[in-house]
Amino acid sequence: MAEDPTPPNSSVSGLVATLAPTALVAVIYVLIFLCLRRSKRRYYAPRTYLGTLREEERSEALPTGWFNWIGPFWKIPDTYALQHQSLDAYLFLRFLRMTVVIMFVGACITMPVLFPINITGGAGNVQLDLLSMSNINPNVKGGKYKYFAHCFCGWLFFGFVLMLVTRESIFYINLRQAFLLAPVYANRISARTVLFTSVPKPYLDEAKLRKVFGDSVRRVWITGDTTKVDELVEERDKTALILESAEVKLIKLANEQRLKAIKKGGGNSEAEPIEEGDAESGALAARWIPEKKRPTHKLGKFGLYGKKVDSINWARQRLEELIPAAAAAQAEYRKGETEPVGSVFIEFAHQSDAQSAFQSLSHHQALHMSPKYIGVNPSEVVWKSLKISWWQRVVRRLVVVGFITALVVFWAIPVAFVGLISNITYLENFTWLHWLTKIPPEIMGVISGLLPSVMLAILMSLVPIIMRLVAKKAGEPSLARVELFTQNAYFVFQVVQVFLVVTIGAAASSVVQQIIKNPTGITQLLATRLPTASNFYISYFIVQGLTVSSGVLSQVVGFIIFTLLYKFLSGTPRSLYTKWSNLSAISWGSTLPVFTMIAVIGITYSCIAPLVLGFATIGMSLFYLAYRYNILFVTDSKIDTKGLIYPRALQQLLTGVYLAEVCLIGLFGIGKSPGPLILMVIFLIFTVLYHFSLNAALDPLLYSLPRSLEAEQEGLISAAEAGTRNGSEDIKEKTSGEVSTSAPVKKPNLFSKFFAPHIYADYHTLRQLVPHGMLDADNMYEETVAENAYYPPSVVAEIPLLWIPRDEAGVSRQEMQHTGKILPITDEGVTLDEKNKLVWDAEGARPPLWTPKVYY
Repeated sequence: MAEDPTPPNSSVSGLVATLAPTALVAVIYVLIFLCLRRSKRRYYAPRTYLGTLREEERSEALPTGWFNWIGPFWKIPDTYALQHQSLDAYLFLRFLRMTVVIMFVGACITMPVLFPINITGGAGNVQLDLLSMSNINPNVKGGKYKYFAHCFCGWLFFGFVLMLVTRESIFYINLRQAFLLAPVYANRISARTVLFTSVPKPYLDEAKLRKVFGDSVRRVWITGDTTKVDELVEERDKTALILESAEVKLIKLANEQRLKAIKKGGGNSEAEPIEEGDAESGALAARWIPEKKRPTHKLGKFGLYGKKVDSINWARQRLEELIPAAAAAQAEYRKGETEPVGSVFIEFAHQSDAQSAFQSLSHHQALHMSPKYIGVNPSEVVWKSLKISWWQRVVRRLVVVGFITALVVFWAIPVAFVGLISNITYLENFTWLHWLTKIPPEIMGVISGLLPSVMLAILMSLVPIIMRLVAKKAGEPSLARVELFTQNAYFVFQVVQVFLVVTIGAAASSVVQQIIKNPTGITQLLATRLPTASNFYISYFIVQGLTVSSGVLSQVVGFIIFTLLYKFLSGTPRSLYTKWSNLSAISWGSTLPVFTMIAVIGITYSCIAPLVLGFATIGMSLFYLAYRYNILFVTDSKIDTKGLIYPRALQQLLTGVYLAEVCLIGLFGIGKSPGPLILMVIFLIFTVLYHFSLNAALDPLLYSLPRSLEAEQEGLISAAEAGTRNGSEDIKEKTSGEVSTSAPVKKPNLFSKFFAPHIYADYHTLRQLVPHGMLDADNMYEETVAENAYYPPSVVAEIPLLWIPRDEAGVSRQEMQHTGKILPITDEGVTLDEKNKLVWDAEGARPPLWTPKVYY
């Protein structure tokens, strides 16, 4: 007879306690979304009309009714994101959809077979534990043979995951090739430019580089030391914004006093004509406000101390010095008079030439002129990383690995504490924690169910910020590479913290009391308790699937912050326009690992506790729908990885397969069932061999373009040009790149499409999905834009255009006369209304600050 009976199981009460409040919050979020999307178009459907987007980038507006938008939204294909936003956005949606497929298929394979097996296992568990592997007692007659069901379900499901990863990897490679070889991308300057890092000093010479890479070289940018120009341009721009803010404040103060005078019956509301050079600066404003009320600031740090000066007069005087000094520093850099820092951008005449240079060995010494990168967008370059030498890069990598390892170890302490809370009922038998028995079961359910899930979500949100900072310190040369580094590092972090520490922490905390009483029964206790840790993940999926996905859809917090910032903290036309025109963006490196981890947990627990797959299917489906709406109608892509987030996420899914196989091998061993154990070891070996073979076959195709398709694409372009000259409409139509819906000759069924992506999702088929007509592929840039493409931002930064509001008293026009002698300034497109508020046409005309987006 057991001296210390197992505490009452509260898994169902914990599930209900988690489900009830999260469902309520989710319903509230969805209702808020349904209400606000009808009127707040800027925040819930900006991609349908915003002037900063080209017509080709905009999405077609949905009906504004309560529910009549659902049908049209459902009919929009995911490929719409590929044609109107980016490859990353489309593949992110595809990944969410694939995880739904994996979870659903896993549930269909495991639940019908394993639920009856587990329920009749004979261990006497109750509630949710009745459905898990922990309810199987290998000591009863035929008990150990029940594990064969788990083994063969694992074979079937894990084999399906391997097949899906293979299929999607081939699909991605074909889509990537179709996208990168399309004329609208192949003619971009980034597609024809290679970045070489750690270039030795003898090769920091344009003539020598042209000799190495031949006549195909078009332009060379040798990066230099930008310390001087950075400081001058930064101070120039900062001073210009101080002047702009002071001018706006002066105009608003004068207009406020003018409006008060009009209300009292005095003052002239009409502006007096201003002649060229008429009156001294601020003369008109002085009619309404005294000298002491003019905008001032202190010259000390953060404006907290130092000499107090008139902001307008001081800024004008300072800019008269800074503008020519910054221009001289920019000219000095362009002439190559600054110290080169060891990185070179080389633009080639054609994409094929750039690919040849990228794929060839550039230098005879190890780690010189490498690593090299192709397709780097100038706006994404991390310029400080280009200064790092080859040996510094090696040292920094080692330090970063050590730092991330230490971060994982440090973070294990609070995450393990979360795991302890999730199984808090098992700690009641400790004398010093006996007071926990006095807590009502309902409250205990909330503590063990909802609280740990919320705590874990908050804890994890702090990590990506650190990861991105570390990636830049490690020497990643572009923001796209920073996101890919973060995706890898954050996923490793999640595996250790969200899975290993929580599972081991939960299992260890639940059995520690009984281990003390009966040390020899540790293996049996682990076999019983380890599967029950799945109850925590069920709660975690409920919190993630309901509240987080509905929060992603409703964006309540973001909407409130946007409204407050726009209405109360945007005091200048520039800040109004910037806040209004900038769309929010999804950070791939921190977003994708969260969903990859949910899928990994689902795969790991698929045969141990199949109920997890059901909740994971629902949760991932809700996330897919929420992000689908946001990507199609709300967000923009700021960082472009050319879809490389997708194969990395697919590879990371296989972590779940390995973890599941190892866990099952351990549980079969503890259950003393040699047959299933041997079979699962065999499948583990097969998985390792298959994974290595898959990577060896596909890795070269992930980062380079094949010569065969390049030649084929060039042939199509030549045929198109010939067809245009000869007036052949048939050839022209085939090669113009218009999106076509034509299918392969033999219409594929569901199974043939899935199992034969090399036939039904090949390069020629997917080429039809890629957007071609969005830009003029032959005239993408003005010559000056191309020449300045890979200069540091400070070298090509122009003098800021100041934007002030027009007032009826004419103060803005007088200020423009005096400030315009120093730098450009305008008062077009924004006025002050009768309440002295800034008014501009937010939805119609493009303001003076607008610049067309350059597709590098």
